[in-house]
Amino acid sequence: MTKKSMGIHHITAIVGDPQENVDFYAGVLGLRLVKKTVNFDDPDTYHLYFGDKTAKPGTIITFFPWGNAYKGKIGDGQVGVTTYAVPTGALAFWEKRLQKFEIPFSKTTRFEERYLAFDDPHGLHLELVERQSGQLNNWETQEVTEDVAIKGFGGATLYTANAEKTAELLETVLGLEKIGEEHDLLRFRAANDLGNIIDVKLSPVGTGQMGVGTVHHIAWRAKDDADQLDWKEQIETYGLGVTPVQDRQYFNAIYFREYGDILFEIATDPPGFAIDEPQESLGEALMLPEQYETHRKNIQRNLPPIRVRNLKSKK
Repeated sequence: MTKKSMGIHHITAIVGDPQENVDFYAGVLGLRLVKKTVNFDDPDTYHLYFGDKTAKPGTIITFFPWGNAYKGKIGDGQVGVTTYAVPTGALAFWEKRLQKFEIPFSKTTRFEERYLAFDDPHGLHLELVERQSGQLNNWETQEVTEDVAIKGFGGATLYTANAEKTAELLETVLGLEKIGEEHDLLRFRAANDLGNIIDVKLSPVGTGQMGVGTVHHIAWRAKDDADQLDWKEQIETYGLGVTPVQDRQYFNAIYFREYGDILFEIATDPPGFAIDEPQESLGEALMLPEQYETHRKNIQRNLPPIRVRNLKSKK
């Protein structure tokens, strides 16, 4: 029997200036900065995590902010669009909020749902969609109250170098259900109420190039370590190479590149983001992996200061 994925655990992207990143995701979009740490392989670079109030899987977007890095190109082999779910009736609020901060957007409709599409300051393609499913996010900031706040991921649109094989993997290996096809998109649904709708673009858009403004990988949920090892075996049986388990402090991770050239991860729900700081103060202090703790002073000296701040709208 095919296992059924619970959907997205997190999405990780490469961006530019870290303060601009914080201003947009915490200040404009109203997400909570739930973890301020460093890149495991490059401790002079932040690794920033944003999510809902309790940092649940399915709400977490993470960033490697490289201020002077080269610009990437969104294309095949990447998550092309990251979709956020907001409560029913909230799109009117978000339309006004984007206007206040002079963020250009467009309105689109697909699969009988209305979307607001826009880019973040570094070029990532984002969308907001109204969905009834998913728990409300009671992390409130400035004008962003519980009744309009982003609940978590609605899903993602995958740009793939091999749509047939990407779709096959989603359905036969990850256990997503194919629920529709419209124009150039094939839609799948995972077994959860957030981060569960995945659209696969059927026609190629040109090879992507990793850099600022692109998604590095998309991670799928595993209930625990045992579930993750079951997923590893299932993916290897399908014929793909999978990395050994990697300790990522707040979850364990395995990685594989599917036949459409998108980097996939499977991440465990536990231990979670409150393992090294209280939930009420998530994201306030710089948290370091144990191997870097003795270098804290030097690391802090090399990292640019960042803070969550209340932003004044431009209108």
